[in-house]
Amino acid sequence: MENKRGSWGSNIGFLLAAIGSAVGLGNIWGFPYKMGKSGGFTFLLVYLFLAIFVGLIIMASELALGRKTRKAPIAAYKAVSSKYSWLGWFAVLSPFLIMTFYSVLGGYCIYYVIINLIGLFGGMPDGSSFGAMLTSIPASIGVLLAFMAICFVIVAGGVSGGIEKFNKIGMPALFVMLLIIIVRALTLPNAVEGLKFMFIPGYAVAGGFIEEAPNLITVLGTAGGQMFFSLSLAMGAMITYGSYLGKEENLVKNSGIIVAADTIVALLAGIAVIPAAVANGINNGIPVNEIKLNGPGLLFKTLQDVFHNMGALGGVFGVIFYLLVLIAAISSAISLMEVLSAHFIDKAAENGKTLERKGVVLKVSAVITLIAILVAADGLGENGFAPAALLKAKVAGWNDCWLDFFDCWSEGIMMPLGAMLMALMIGGEIGPKVMLDEIHNGEHSPFFSKFYRFCVTYIVPAVMCLVLAGQLTDFFGNQIVSYIIAAVCFIIFSYHTLIPDWKKIDK
Repeated sequence: MENKRGSWGSNIGFLLAAIGSAVGLGNIWGFPYKMGKSGGFTFLLVYLFLAIFVGLIIMASELALGRKTRKAPIAAYKAVSSKYSWLGWFAVLSPFLIMTFYSVLGGYCIYYVIINLIGLFGGMPDGSSFGAMLTSIPASIGVLLAFMAICFVIVAGGVSGGIEKFNKIGMPALFVMLLIIIVRALTLPNAVEGLKFMFIPGYAVAGGFIEEAPNLITVLGTAGGQMFFSLSLAMGAMITYGSYLGKEENLVKNSGIIVAADTIVALLAGIAVIPAAVANGINNGIPVNEIKLNGPGLLFKTLQDVFHNMGALGGVFGVIFYLLVLIAAISSAISLMEVLSAHFIDKAAENGKTLERKGVVLKVSAVITLIAILVAADGLGENGFAPAALLKAKVAGWNDCWLDFFDCWSEGIMMPLGAMLMALMIGGEIGPKVMLDEIHNGEHSPFFSKFYRFCVTYIVPAVMCLVLAGQLTDFFGNQIVSYIIAAVCFIIFSYHTLIPDWKKIDK
């Protein structure tokens, strides 16, 4: 029975919701194109390392923090830390900024489902439909409103009655549709070249896809940003979802299942997208170094060309593919909206008031939509509303369109910085034992305890500094300045946390 704050109806319901939060556009869209951008196999290795030594640790920590405090992110950090009580604002601002562009991408998925449905009856659309959509402001805003309306209905339905219920249907459906697309992609002529790009070391260069492999720090930054975005970490979602968990749930096992399931889906998405894109390019006489494997166009342009070239069945596979992308987008978007809604509901409860959930969700949806309309109207910089144009500044990765602008401050800065500070908080201020006591809840796992202590104290802060440097380099283009900023950030916060309280590491 659901209490006023909300709770999961079952552990499987929680797992499907948490996996749904993790399995979003970050998997289906972000993972393949960032893998293409970063040279294939090298990116995969770095991503897997980060998922095990960083993602699993932050996942367990955020679930534990939420369950321990029974609060949304801002109140949760305030309850356990004196130095880092403000850190919860990162975990609330990040999902808000992400939703301003994530909702637009979700709307694009609706648009593509519609045009592929129409294509079933003749006139199958090709990759040019992407440009047409971006420059059609009414269409972009219309599908944005439709996407936000769907998310509002689900989140307003409550934790078990809305979010859990959707994911119990949506996640199995997503897996089935993804497998259908994989089978079709791998049966295309020359699809094996795409698999070689993904899984053979050095094949991205040897096969002629790129001239030279990107440097490790750039790959680390890209993979780190992808991991946080994909796993819904450092954006308050897992803290909020954890706050609805019962004490009897095994957080180590649940964290492992979520990270493993999300990573598997990301790999499956890569197998569905990259071989299809490579095969379609080769089969149409495009040189391999000109096949577009990076950027938003991979999902909405290159893949649409794949479906267009399939002939009569292309529309069927197009509808299936963009439906699965839409489900993934919704499952993540509702978790981000729940973070924001839970914050206001908890804040009111602290003041002795009770807010009606539907009213809170409606206001949250309205504010997100108002800003998202700007992102939709901008059309990835195609329509003259980009920050660089309005500010009369030099065009760079952080300001070439409103999507990248909001992505820079959320995924590029707040998320890696927030994860680094959370690790410093646990390793230096409150001590790993506080989190481990909640993670185990009376049980004892010597191996995970040692693994957790070592990673949260040493690996996570250090790696997050490098990820932050890579992200800053990617967005701002100045590698030296990015490294200096990341190094100074680490030194300052290490001095105020790890060094004065070093003895707490053994607690």
